[in-house]
Parts: sequence; C-alpha cells; structure tokens
Amino acid sequence: MRAALAALLLGTATPAAAETIAIVNAMLATGDGSDAAPGGTVIIRDGRILAAGHGVTVPAGANIVDATGKWVTPGIVAGFSRLGLSEVDLGADGSDDTSANGPFSAAIDVAPAINPLATTIAVNRADGITRAIVAPSTGRSIFAGQGAVIDTGADLDPITARRRFQFVELGESGAATAGGSRASAHVLFRNALREASELRRYATPIASSGSGEPDEIDRPLVRNPNESRIMGPDARRSEDVLLTRFDAAALVPVLQGRQHLLVHVERASDILQVLALRREFPALKLVLVGATEGWTVADRIAAARVPVIASAVNDLPASFEQLAATQSNVGRMRAAGVAVSIGMIDDNDTRNLFTQRQYAGNLVALRGVPGATGVSWGEALAMITARAADAVGMGGQIGSLAPGRRADVVIWSGDPLDLASNADAVYIDGVQQPLDTHQTRLRDRYRDLERRTLPEAYRH
Repeated sequence: MRAALAALLLGTATPAAAETIAIVNAMLATGDGSDAAPGGTVIIRDGRILAAGHGVTVPAGANIVDATGKWVTPGIVAGFSRLGLSEVDLGADGSDDTSANGPFSAAIDVAPAINPLATTIAVNRADGITRAIVAPSTGRSIFAGQGAVIDTGADLDPITARRRFQFVELGESGAATAGGSRASAHVLFRNALREASELRRYATPIASSGSGEPDEIDRPLVRNPNESRIMGPDARRSEDVLLTRFDAAALVPVLQGRQHLLVHVERASDILQVLALRREFPALKLVLVGATEGWTVADRIAAARVPVIASAVNDLPASFEQLAATQSNVGRMRAAGVAVSIGMIDDNDTRNLFTQRQYAGNLVALRGVPGATGVSWGEALAMITARAADAVGMGGQIGSLAPGRRADVVIWSGDPLDLASNADAVYIDGVQQPLDTHQTRLRDRYRDLERRTLPEAYRH
C-alpha cells in the first residue's frame, strides 16, 4: 500500500521540461512586506521565479493561468515545526521528533527521520504550506540536534537544506532537562560551546558555495594549514569533557558562524542571557524561538540584530516564564525594529502549521483593538513567508516572489489571511502539486454511498 501511495504521489508532481508558466490577472502579494495589489503577473521558468509584479510582459509560448478574482502569494514557510517527524501524539510509535535515550544530542541530524509521505505533510501542503523549518525535540540534553529546511512537495526528496541550524532548549524546558534549574542549563550550554571551541582552534572554516546551505557541516575531519596531519573530532580535547566527540564536532560550525543557533526562550531574563553569549562567542548566528516576553526587551533584541521566530498570539501566561504574555508581543517587537517571523513551537508543531495564516490574520486584526499593537497585512504575510526564510539564512532561496527564488507559489480563492479562503493551486519549485489528502479521499469515498451499501445501523 505504501509503495502504491508513493507511485501515486510521484505520478502527480512530475515537472515539465523547460516549462514557462504565467499566472496573470492576480491580486498579487510578493511577500516583501507590501500589500497585495490587483492586476499582478508571476512568471515561472524552470522552477524559478522569472518575474513578478505589475506590467510584467508574458513570454511567448507561456502556459497561461488566469487568476482573475484570485489572490497569489509566495508559499507559506512554517517558521518552526516538527513536520514530517510524527503522525500522531498518542504514543512514541511512529514518532521521530525526539531522542530520549540515545547517546547523541548536538550531532543528531533530523533530515533522515523526515517522512515525505506523512499524512501531515499533505494536509499542510493543501493549505498553502510549501516549506518548513523542521527541528528535532530535546531528549536528555538541552541540545536537540541539527534541523533542516524541507519542502512539502509530493515526492520522496523533501530536503531543501540539511543541517541548517542547531536547536537548543533553555528556559523551563531546558532547566528540567539540565537537572532542574536555569543556572544548570546555562552552565551546560556554555560548557558545550567551550568544548567545541577546543576543536575550533584546530579547524579552519570551510567556505560556503553560496548555494543556500553550509558546505560540509558534517565533515568530521578538517585540516589546519599549520599542521601536517588531519585533525579529527578528538584533536587535543581535554579529558574533562561532557560531550561525545561527535556532539562537540557538531557545534564547531555554530561557533564559526556557518550554522545558525536557534534557542528556545520565553522569559525576558533568559533572552538577555542568550544575547550576552555573543560577548564570549561573537560569531554566533543566534535566532530566538518563542520569545513570549520579547516585547519587554525588544530594544535589546533589535540592537543585537537577532531575529525572532515568535509564538504569535500568546495572550495569557501559560507558565511562570510567560507572565508578561500579551497578544501585542509580535507587533511591539516589530515596531521596535526586531525581525520577526511566526513559528509554532509546542503548538501542534507536528501537524497544524497551516494555523500560521490564522495567526497572521489575527495580528492584522489587532490594529483595530484599542490599546493593542498589530502589524500591516503585508508585514503579516511576510512573517509567514520571507521573514521565516530570512531567519535561517534562506531568504535568497525561498519565501518571496523575487526573481531567482524557487517558484513556490499559491493561488488562493480569496485573502489568504482570511480563513474562509482556500488554496486553489499550489506550486513548489514550479511544479503544481496535488491537493488531495487522506481526509479528502475518505470524504469522497463515503459521501455518496448508496443506502444499500451502508451498515444496517445507518439504514434507519
């Protein structure tokens, strides 16, 4: 059955060679923070955006898609998720989002665990999610491992960028993992970075090819030009270490600034502790995740130029580290100059990533609430498209309709931030995707059954 399903999926998303597609007459929003405007055109060629805007000339021979009465946007980027790692949360079976008892932490690469045939991926694709930032969950360490950026296409090759970032849990969750206190978690965090720095001193940075993915981040051996031999993960490590050699080696790209470091913190004081790490480790590419109390220190976050993948509308303190929760958090951080995108950490992050567009719409609606701070429509859309891509250094590849970007495009029945609107067509890398799901197939199968085929209990 699984093989048949795979064959079905692969048969529905086959790209046409050198195809040019022109989507015309659209209410167009490019994802750059500007509002949507009518009469827009998007040109797709060979899986990339050739042009998008108004007054764009349609190339001869292009396949014309008339979007009159429709809205067209970039595909939604799930800012923080565990998409493809778990089907249901009823038990551990079938779930690959965490490694509770394994010996490794930072060295874990989430990419091999992602299942492109997971039913959750199809459901989110059908609602306009085209890419997702996927992180593992922590097990017995504050370090969860290395996350990936994936696409939700109906094929067996979901990975856009593997080992794109390292994910760390601090705050209450990190404290529980580290022995019960924040002080312990911060000591473990700093100690791990220092252990990795022992390896960094004997490793030379490997240049990036500019492809959007750090090159050879998992390469265990690097050569120092001042040494005549290859230095491995154990090179000159002290005996007093807590990390395995592979975990320590996995943190070297973080210290070199070749890999982003996503840190989950909610409380203002924890946010400041994370920002202070730059004084000791200046190359860190920090990204804050969650940040419920971020508005209280927004000026400090903005000054540090650290992006935030925020939980969008936390308006009540769900824990003691969220006592300053307000639905205006995102709007106030954005007003202070913080680069904010929307994520779903600990909020059905294995399944309901499509809720992001509801959250974005709520942020727009807040502008009409006395005393609240919201964001513009265009900025709200950017928070679930381009801003999320920017947070992990993928803005040059995905998240907008700028020329040269991957052609992830959604045609909507109406305003995408209005829940009454549906995704009428979804393109990923220029390939139109199937929008049927397990749920829609069940609906279609049983919607029109003849009475005689129903179980006896349903005949009366």
